[in-house]
Amino acid sequence: MATKRDYYEVLGIARDASAEEIKRAYRRGALKYHPDKYNGDKSEGEQRFKELSEAYEVLSDPQKRQRYDQYGHEGLQGVGLHDFSSMGFGDIFSMFQDIFGDFGMGGFGGAGRTARAERGMDLETEVYVTLEEAAEGADRPLTFERMDVCGDCGGSGARKGTQTQRCGTCQGYGQVREQVQGFFGIGVRVRPCPQCRGRGTIVTDPCPGCSGSGRQQRKIDVKIRIPPGVQDGQILRIRGEGEPGRMSEAHGDLHVYVRVKPHPMLVRRGDDLFCDVPISFTQAALGGTIEVPTLTGPETVEVPAGTQTGDIITLKRRGMPSQRTGKRGNQHVQVFVEVPRKLTRKQRELLESFAETDQSNVAQQRKSFREKLKNYFGSGD
Repeated sequence: MATKRDYYEVLGIARDASAEEIKRAYRRGALKYHPDKYNGDKSEGEQRFKELSEAYEVLSDPQKRQRYDQYGHEGLQGVGLHDFSSMGFGDIFSMFQDIFGDFGMGGFGGAGRTARAERGMDLETEVYVTLEEAAEGADRPLTFERMDVCGDCGGSGARKGTQTQRCGTCQGYGQVREQVQGFFGIGVRVRPCPQCRGRGTIVTDPCPGCSGSGRQQRKIDVKIRIPPGVQDGQILRIRGEGEPGRMSEAHGDLHVYVRVKPHPMLVRRGDDLFCDVPISFTQAALGGTIEVPTLTGPETVEVPAGTQTGDIITLKRRGMPSQRTGKRGNQHVQVFVEVPRKLTRKQRELLESFAETDQSNVAQQRKSFREKLKNYFGSGD
């Protein structure tokens, strides 16, 4: 995924901005990129609008803001942020309706807004796994926070033992109709009731547990299955683990971004794995066996005599499993010859003796190289 911008930069505010300044900055920016107001590229406007909404969700919440100020984006892991990328304008405006008031909901159409309101909001979080876990798959516990139905009032918002009353403004429908002057004359706009905010009922005696909202912040524990071969950045969708919908209807989904931790010795490219392994001069010249790292532990590999720096030894089916076929990729071991920085007297004597026997071969190689240069450039020493 692309690197997220600093939330204070997104809203154009200082890091010590007050809650009211954050609210004004978000309202100003969001109205600018409203689909009925923005004259630029619509996709860019939508992206900026959702970016502003994500920044406001974090900075308007004192606890989330404190974690962000201390740890940055990484500190928000598991706090249950909304997945604004999958939400429409109408859903986002309805989340922050107290900021916008009556503005802008008509642009989305009343019927579409009502249909989407039955399902709760999606959330997103992250989970970190090792390369070994990504290869074999794993069951991982996951803890995150979400706004859930209040356990005291069951989501009604009314104190236990009391009932809500039907809204007198919308007569319990949750929507109001009003005439608006348009280009082609007078039309009718349907929007959520400003009195009951689309619920159709009014709370006269609020529940002390949720202050009448019908929602409480809760810590949720779930177990998720990491499939074998999962890729870094892949999204796992956990159905029904998002927030509950209006009037405690169907929950949204939880989107889990999988982050595969870097391996200290193996690098993944597709379904294949790569590693670099040093060998000695004698191993390269005479051949021998070496130990190389694999996902299942060290493995002994045969090095052919005459191996050169950069040569690759391939281990069949030691890579990652394909999520589509289950077939494993290969592991490629690239060797490089390590030249010793210090020699014992005996080692030096042996190498000098070898060099004497190798001079004729080296001289022949140099002669051949000079001839190639001469043929290529047309002249040479």
